[in-house]
Amino acid sequence: MSDPHATLRFVGLDVHKRQITFCILDPTGNVLQRGQFPTTRDAITAFAQSQLRPTDHVALEATTNSWAVVDLLEPHLARVVVSNPLTTKAIASAKIKTDKIDARVLADLLRADYLPTVWQPDSLTRQLRRLTSRRAGLCADRTAVKNRLHATLAMRLIVPPAGPDAKPLDLFSVKGLAWLRNAAASANSDPHLDDETRAALASDLRLLDQVQSELDALDNSLAQLAYQQDRVKLLMTLPGFDYTTAIGLLAAWGDISRFKDAAHATSYLGLAPSTRQSDTRCYHGPITKRGNSHARWLLVQAAQHCDKHPGPLGLFFRRLAKKKDRNVAVVACARKLALIAWHMLTHNEPYRYAVPAATSTKLSRLRIKAGGPKRKGGNPKGVKAVSRSPQGGRTRTIAALPTVYQREALPAMRPIKPAEQRVLDQNGLADFVQNLQQPQTVRRNLKTQPVTQD
Repeated sequence: MSDPHATLRFVGLDVHKRQITFCILDPTGNVLQRGQFPTTRDAITAFAQSQLRPTDHVALEATTNSWAVVDLLEPHLARVVVSNPLTTKAIASAKIKTDKIDARVLADLLRADYLPTVWQPDSLTRQLRRLTSRRAGLCADRTAVKNRLHATLAMRLIVPPAGPDAKPLDLFSVKGLAWLRNAAASANSDPHLDDETRAALASDLRLLDQVQSELDALDNSLAQLAYQQDRVKLLMTLPGFDYTTAIGLLAAWGDISRFKDAAHATSYLGLAPSTRQSDTRCYHGPITKRGNSHARWLLVQAAQHCDKHPGPLGLFFRRLAKKKDRNVAVVACARKLALIAWHMLTHNEPYRYAVPAATSTKLSRLRIKAGGPKRKGGNPKGVKAVSRSPQGGRTRTIAALPTVYQREALPAMRPIKPAEQRVLDQNGLADFVQNLQQPQTVRRNLKTQPVTQD
């Protein structure tokens, strides 16, 4: 009787931009074949058809082009495994490192079933990762150009004029950009601006316009994609979350079911506190910062807005900020946002403590930007508006939070559990939660203050 494992072979691929080194082992670890071939579509396909068998198992490390290689190899093999290069290096390190050795190590670890693998994203997640990565690059380019404009003025000791409030003018506001364009175009704008300086300013302003144009076009494409994803609109109910933040988080996580709990999901983003324990001593330090740095940065930026939130997140932020530094409170709130986001995606439920006005504005802005239907508000044509305020003046009605979610086709919120209600009562948030369930009338010049009855 033949051995069922006799036909098994284990292949390690050390993938680079220009060439791939391979090593083929039998089940006992003997080297059957070694070699190299170019990193091109034709060469990879030819290698799979001529050198590999349908029963082979292949391992390669996660790199920039690894998923393109996986797509070409998968139809010809039994299994393709993508490993985590950081953990692979920790397991198998050698003083002598060559492409041959790396390919052999990958094949050996795969043969021993000791290869630390990474989750293989689906096609949608790969698309989201490519788009969010490109957007992050464009934002970095825009920041670099802005910094260069600041440096050009600073090197000449040129100070922009003060704004109407006597504060330094924001160079990239409407008035600031108008001043920059005038300074770059006019020789009489400032005696300290020579021809070289004006040429540098004009060049950087052209670059800024071009990068902003590309960024706007990409944002429009992301809005179209986000509007078709229910998970994006679900995450946008969180404070500080726009569709770009929601897409960035979904791109990093992918299939949310692969995390067994919220703690593992936040740890994947590097937001878990680091721990050093030995004997009876245990030290908890700063966050690990291991994982998707772009998604972690997006969460930190979203957490910056939580200090003024009237709900539980704002209370958590303000309490921690009194005891710790503000940056500590921001990072802790970012981790809290990730925890809540995991629960929302797992249970398919929107955030139950969102501010209705801000949430409705965000969701309607995405709908309109993506070309969705526009909803007409206000009174019917020919009907005079009547103030709902005892003091008179223009007023508007803010829909209750369940109504906002229903209009945007979001799932209904589950009832609050008794234990959660007790915590809300203890923290003085019961009235806030109660007001979310009812429409509020506010004066347009005092949008945050509800109308009071005399």
